[in-house]
Amino acid sequence: MCWFSSHPVALFIMPELPEVETTRRGIEPYVTEARIKEAIIRRHDLRQPVSENILEIEGHTIRKVTRRSKYLLLEIDDGSTLLIHLGMSGSLRVIDPADDWKKHDHVGITLGNGKQLRFHDPRRFGLVLRLMESDPLSHPLLENLGPEPLESGFTVEHLKSICAKRSAAIKLVIMDSKVVVGVGNIYASEALFRAGIRPDVPANKLTKPRLAKLVAAIRQVLADSIEEGGTTLRDFLNSDGQPGYFKQRLFVYDRKGEPCRVCGTPIRHKVIGQRSTYWCPQCQK
Repeated sequence: MCWFSSHPVALFIMPELPEVETTRRGIEPYVTEARIKEAIIRRHDLRQPVSENILEIEGHTIRKVTRRSKYLLLEIDDGSTLLIHLGMSGSLRVIDPADDWKKHDHVGITLGNGKQLRFHDPRRFGLVLRLMESDPLSHPLLENLGPEPLESGFTVEHLKSICAKRSAAIKLVIMDSKVVVGVGNIYASEALFRAGIRPDVPANKLTKPRLAKLVAAIRQVLADSIEEGGTTLRDFLNSDGQPGYFKQRLFVYDRKGEPCRVCGTPIRHKVIGQRSTYWCPQCQK
């Protein structure tokens, strides 16, 4: 879970790429090279059933923690990988194993260093799976994902080649995980504002220079969000299940009718692809 603020006012959203990267950075120091003392499954029925063979990782060591899109990957020294997705309401906490189990705590991994990694998910749309593939990125959940927005594969040329074939609204295109991962609803609205592009412009109408601005804006808004997240990593040692991640100053999202922070024009709102969309009619063309 994550708390954002625009004025600031608290706003609940599902975990997106910056929140998941903040989670990865938060748990990494406590689980890397830690021996797994015990694996505990208290509830199996998440979006997919929790892998029963997770219990077989006991006695093994977590080698490293990586991320692909919104999936966390814990590499185990037996060659398997734990894949964790936070779903709509999930969180991971590093706690004392003696801490009471809360109602929605479903999975725990007790470590030899005296800590426990505990998965909490009220809505149960998350995932905790053990992948046996030698290359976990070949798993069906991961193999068709687009490039990471902060890595070299996400280029203007890549986005231009896709947009040339798509007449859908540009906001829908950049939210497609096969095009680029991690651009959720809030980040799409904010990036389009920074790039000066209306969210409903047909993708194939955008020139390469405008797409270059959009690529830069997507990178910047995500990087800024991840940087802000670094200020609350201590929350991953709390036991209350409420890692606030970070607060961020939003320019358009959830600000319908409020003055644009740049020009003062009232922010507009409409639904595009069943998602609430916000933009400034003056700053975005």
